[in-house]
Amino acid sequence: MLYDNQMGRYPFPIEAEYTHWAEEQRAWREGVALMNQSFHMTDLYVKGPDVMKLLSDISVNSYAKFGKGKAKQIVCVNHDGYLIGDSIVFGLADDEVNIVGRPIVPNWVQYHAETGGYDVTVTRDERKLDDPENRRLTYRYEVQGPKALDLLNEVNEGGELTTKFFNMGEITIAGCKAQTLSHGMGGAQGLEIWGPFDEGDKVKARLMEVGEKYGLRLVGSRAYASAAAESGWVPSVVPAIYTGEKMKPYREWLKATSFEALSTLGGSMKTGNIEDYYMTPWDVDYGRVVKFDHDFIGREALEKMAEQPQRKKMTLVWKPEDVLAVNMGLMDDGDLPTKTMDFPAAHYASYPYDLVTKDGRTVGISIAPAYSANERAWISLAVLDPEVAETGTEVTVTWGEPDGGSTKPTVERHRQIDVRTEVHPWPIHDAVRETYRKQT
Repeated sequence: MLYDNQMGRYPFPIEAEYTHWAEEQRAWREGVALMNQSFHMTDLYVKGPDVMKLLSDISVNSYAKFGKGKAKQIVCVNHDGYLIGDSIVFGLADDEVNIVGRPIVPNWVQYHAETGGYDVTVTRDERKLDDPENRRLTYRYEVQGPKALDLLNEVNEGGELTTKFFNMGEITIAGCKAQTLSHGMGGAQGLEIWGPFDEGDKVKARLMEVGEKYGLRLVGSRAYASAAAESGWVPSVVPAIYTGEKMKPYREWLKATSFEALSTLGGSMKTGNIEDYYMTPWDVDYGRVVKFDHDFIGREALEKMAEQPQRKKMTLVWKPEDVLAVNMGLMDDGDLPTKTMDFPAAHYASYPYDLVTKDGRTVGISIAPAYSANERAWISLAVLDPEVAETGTEVTVTWGEPDGGSTKPTVERHRQIDVRTEVHPWPIHDAVRETYRKQT
């Protein structure tokens, strides 16, 4: 069902480009990039005396030191320990949080809030695709790049900025007070900023006015879709909800129009078994946030998994001559051309999963292929078996779907082709990798 669903890639309902996507990519490496996140994510506000108990019961994270002014990635697994997804949870007050991300984790949290007997209330602010007429409660901007903090300090009319990693603070821009979070979209320095939606245009105008001298560029959907590959964040994990009797009540609670029902699988990985696509927290480097200091759904399964060898998240750098062969395949005399590689993000499904092999044996999954103008290379993220997850190892990605392609509207008739790749760490950029979690 997912392989032939008709939705296509995950949409970002903003301008495709404001200047040129390559210059917009370079902005987060060389100057300042402003990314508008106001429309493509779901916001779930949860308030009440049982908020922390709810989160603790359904996610792998510890909330012993969590509260107002803190934020973290909330990571949820099913009863067998496989990932449902991750989002960002913002501590708005000791009894109120906002969970922001693709609809998957907000759906999971809302389900338990409504069915688990918790003393909480839920307010949902839908992403634009699910409710086009919805008037968003908040705007949300990422201001990132090596000169981002210089810009933000100049426009700030309030107190000192909070720049400690994953801590929240405040900023005042053009007379408008907003909240901030320090983290790195694309692995760059900067802050996420959000406030009342009606103030968003005024804040953006001030940032653009002052940002001109810092090389600020607005980032459109084309460049934005490629940022995950550079930063090393896997945005497209197939939620482990489609099998198992314990998950059946949740599947029945979900609407037929939910993201989980309409999203799409794509790529050369096509096994016929949805469980082959499930991942563990360790697969995407979330093993470090799993805390066994509390009871939660999936704890027993994860305790057993923790003792086993784990796959590793890595970056793949695609061989230029093989990428050229993909493009040559569009113009040769074969019965079918090769699958096109859209620049800069070659995503054509909600979950782009390509097979990775070594000497003909499957050794992992390639995800989120994209061209980086900063690296001047095609790269992708990968979840690899430990024996090949070493820098410099050569592995092969199969590009294109089997049997001429699926019926997704984003897939043309094509043939598959192999692309050699070299294994690298994540994030791909050395300087970013060395400083990403060391911001102070």
